[in-house]
Amino acid sequence: MSLSFRKMAVVFMPFAIAFVLAMAPPPQAHAQDGSTLRGLVEGQMSAFRSGDADAAWSYAAPGIKRMFQTPDRFIAMVRKGYAPVYAPRGVSFGELRTGARGPELDVFVTGPAGRDWLAVYSFEKQPDGSWKISGCRLVPGKGASV
Repeated sequence: MSLSFRKMAVVFMPFAIAFVLAMAPPPQAHAQDGSTLRGLVEGQMSAFRSGDADAAWSYAAPGIKRMFQTPDRFIAMVRKGYAPVYAPRGVSFGELRTGARGPELDVFVTGPAGRDWLAVYSFEKQPDGSWKISGCRLVPGKGASV
């Protein structure tokens, strides 16, 4: 093997590995994970209701924690930008499916103003096998105004 080939292999190998990992299928939630994922959402919403920033923070995936850095910043963001999940009047659970980055759970919420919303929760499997909430996307429901 020539020296230049070795150098090229060393340079391009990380890119090849990253490409293969990017093409790997997202982690799938199994049927038994459905109740676990619903429990995460219920637990975090309960923490929001009681104003327990530390408990709400404990359900967040590492990427969320890096983004907001403290439980107080996190709960302030949720209070301001995610009122329907921070203080819902009603909650019901919908479909669990595998999204582009992993499991997604539809959660139907009625917000504090009485508007209906679809909260699409995404989850990330941790190295220890547990799940954490990695995101929530709010979509106005029927009768909701933006």
